[in-house]
Amino acid sequence: MNQASAPRIAVFGSINMDLVAYVDAAPASGETVTGTEFRQIPGGKGANQAVAAARAGGDVAFLGAVADDAFGTQLRSNLVETGIEVSGLRMVTGTSGVAHIVVEGSGANSIIVIPGANGTVTGLEAGDAPLLEGSAALLLQLELPMEGVVAAARAGRAAGVPTVLTPAPARPLPDELLDAVDLIVPNQHEAAAITGVENPEEALTVLLGRVPEAIITLGEDGSLYGRRGEEPVRAPARRVTAVDTTAAGDTFCGAFAVARAEGNTPEQALRFASAASSLAVQRHGASTSMPTRAEIDEVLRRG
Repeated sequence: MNQASAPRIAVFGSINMDLVAYVDAAPASGETVTGTEFRQIPGGKGANQAVAAARAGGDVAFLGAVADDAFGTQLRSNLVETGIEVSGLRMVTGTSGVAHIVVEGSGANSIIVIPGANGTVTGLEAGDAPLLEGSAALLLQLELPMEGVVAAARAGRAAGVPTVLTPAPARPLPDELLDAVDLIVPNQHEAAAITGVENPEEALTVLLGRVPEAIITLGEDGSLYGRRGEEPVRAPARRVTAVDTTAAGDTFCGAFAVARAEGNTPEQALRFASAASSLAVQRHGASTSMPTRAEIDEVLRRG
């Protein structure tokens, strides 16, 4: 892996407190089951990607919102302790975002997100622009209001910053957003929902008709990368025993952004991101599961 000074990564996104229940099998509608464990863990797709990028070696700035409640204080502190710049993290009145997560014994999960303060982020604020300028990448997701995501993507494009969109939760994507996106990173289900095509290779072709680069993550089948005018690249996943897949995609995206910003090829960056996510799924929680640069490098060293 090529590595010089830490690349600057900006993340405009959601931040939640994850309330995680672990069970052998998730309850069916109307059913009550006994869980095995409960954890309260900082999360949110935006904050998860910020933590992943910071631990992977990035110099990260986070833009988003928390409320003036106990969760908001904890969420801000977690970012600060991870070394993330939080001058773009605004505070609003009300409640911070929360996510109720059920994790099964297989590692599969289901999630209910209550946006809270995240729902107030409908655009950038004065002082946010300098956090984007000079960044090697701007990471976006869809747990904020669409108008805010579009505004951030446009600001990134205006600043000449490559914009990376994780289209989750999946929803229709307006042209005004995709026109400002350089790389889109859906999982296989999100890619199918966006394109209407189940086959990943065909879905990749559709995505590349709308954005210059795309990655479709395929879980245990690895990932599929494409750039307009070039042959697609498929990268295998590392074989590990997963205990919690909650933050696998966010870890992948944050790590990939850092690796690309360091000047690595797409193939090298895919291997780096795969190593990072393979470590994350072997641990419980979202931000708490994300590996350090040293851990990722050790996995790559072992081959």
